[in-house]
Amino acid sequence: MTLDARLLEILACPVDKGALFYFADEEALYNPRLQRRYRIHDGIPVMLPDEAEEVDDTEHARLVAKAESDGISPTFEA
Repeated sequence: MTLDARLLEILACPVDKGALFYFADEEALYNPRLQRRYRIHDGIPVMLPDEAEEVDDTEHARLVAKAESDGISPTFEA
């Protein structure tokens, strides 16, 4: 299930209020600045800071490279 485009236009990280990368195939939103991944459960983004997963440098590099190679743009333009 993919998230609605209108929702993606306004979704921001609850911690730093910045844009996120949306990985539909991994059901996740990712904040590369804080290296935090937010899961999407049953089509609903879980945007609670305590529920975010901190990723290590290797996973961060993978996600940033994937966003770049797949042409994934941030959820909104600042």
